[in-house]
Amino acid sequence: MATAKKADKAAESAAPKAGKKTAATEAVPAVENKPAPAKLAASSKVATTVSKNAAEPAKPAKAAKAEKAAESTTGPGGLIVASKDFDLKFLLSQQESLLEERARLTGQTLRLEKEANALIEDAEMGDVQFDEEGGEGDTMVVERERDLALSAQNRQTVAEIDAALERIAAGTYGYSVQSGQLIPKERLKFLPWASLRVDEKVGGLGRR
Repeated sequence: MATAKKADKAAESAAPKAGKKTAATEAVPAVENKPAPAKLAASSKVATTVSKNAAEPAKPAKAAKAEKAAESTTGPGGLIVASKDFDLKFLLSQQESLLEERARLTGQTLRLEKEANALIEDAEMGDVQFDEEGGEGDTMVVERERDLALSAQNRQTVAEIDAALERIAAGTYGYSVQSGQLIPKERLKFLPWASLRVDEKVGGLGRR
């Protein structure tokens, strides 16, 4: 009997301890597997960078060329617009050459036309003898026709120079007006108002 009572008391004392252990185990919350703060910050930075790059796609090649072609400055003859083949420095030099040649030809044209008009006035005043015996009249007529021809040629060149200056301002200088192909720089330096390539000029004698 005494042995049975001792066994019951041992079981009763052990039962509460087991219950307490179970309760303590249930009270412990589940541990969440969270990343460290530093890793979170790095992940956020990477995500922001990726998002920004996705919002700003790379510019296509055509857009980059268009931006380069849009580079411009103002020279002594007005606006200068660069292109993918001709920079502003080269175009500025060409513009100055065109303006210098334009001024020279304009002055020469005015002088030639003045001389031609003077020859006409002399003829009307009777200072020149126009007959079979007087050869002076024929000579002056030839001179007058020559002056007028040179004057007309100069005016044509001035018109071509003005067109070249307009192409510089439009960003199309140095390209053939016929085919759109590139005109070599050597030709442009020799003839700044050239509007055609050498191979295109053959067969069109009236064009530069």
